[in-house]
Parts: sequence; C-alpha cells; structure tokens
Amino acid sequence: MPAAADPDFRHETPDELEAALAADDGLSSKWDDLTDLARNEWICWMTSAKKAETRAKRFARLREEVGEGKRRPCCWPGCPHRRESARKWVSV
Repeated sequence: MPAAADPDFRHETPDELEAALAADDGLSSKWDDLTDLARNEWICWMTSAKKAETRAKRFARLREEVGEGKRRPCCWPGCPHRRESARKWVSV
C-alpha cells in the first residue's frame, strides 16, 4: 500500500535555481516574497519534467513568470507529493 501524501512535504531547491537566485536580486526578491508552499509548487513543477529539455523550458518560464510577479505555475494541479488527489501525476 502506498504511503499517504505528506501535507508538509518540501522539495529541495535545485542547484540551478539557487544559482539563478544568487545572481539576480530582482528574481531573488520576488522568490522571497512567495510563500513556502508557492515556492514548493514552482520547484515541483520545474523538476517533475521527465526530459531535460522540458525541465530547461520550465526553468526559463519559472524565472520569467516569478520575475513578473506570478505566484504559482499555471495549470498545475499542485505538488503530488502533498495531495492524495494529485497522486496520479507521480509515483510516490
């Protein structure tokens, strides 16, 4: 039986995102303004891509949209590690 989704699950911040935040004060400021949950959603959305090229596109979009003040990734059901209803998106 699979383990229950963990409502307190947090993803580690990927190295490339850490580097982008360190290099861009504007992006870092917008990122810091997000809630922990919103940051976790962006990280999960970006890192859940199966192909490297898709992950790279999502990373570029994260940088652009967070920089513009967007709070969450569009059309994302939420981190499947946190919600039972989203579990179909990932094997836990």
